Amino acid sequence: MKEKVLDRSAAVAWREAQRKAGKQVVFTNGCFDLLHRGHVEMLREAAAQGDALIVGMNDDGSVRRLKGPTRPVTAQEDRTEVMAALEMVDAVVLFGEDDPGELIRALVPDVLVKGEDWAHDAIVGRDTVEGAGGRVVRVRLTPGRSTRGLIETILERCGPAGAGTRPEETP
Repeated sequence: MKEKVLDRSAAVAWREAQRKAGKQVVFTNGCFDLLHRGHVEMLREAAAQGDALIVGMNDDGSVRRLKGPTRPVTAQEDRTEVMAALEMVDAVVLFGEDDPGELIRALVPDVLVKGEDWAHDAIVGRDTVEGAGGRVVRVRLTPGRSTRGLIETILERCGPAGAGTRPEETP
């Protein structure tokens, strides 16, 4: 799947190739720390908005600044490989900024997709995409599915004392 994981300059070249081929490029972004059903459903909906989906992913430093010192749980090399393995994802690109604005300005996708938890006016990159004649789509989120919720469930069920032990090993 490494061929789907692109650096910024390769992502810009990929986007240009998609444009020349007449394909509508969809962009979405996130940390994708622990990939879960909510992510998959959002990515599936994003991919349905065009011909090719590129996912911008916060690098480890960016995730730490946004989510705190205990995050990410999963290193960027692992997160990008898992993301690239999804059939609806055509390309993955890491970015180190706290928001994807610079990356969106470099790619100028045809469609920008974010979750419905983002107000239309607050979506980073909206001006770039709409200014180029593209559109912004807010997709429905899957209730009860979030990375924070997944982490809380793991801690509740396993707790620090139960982490790494099998049920038969627990006293």
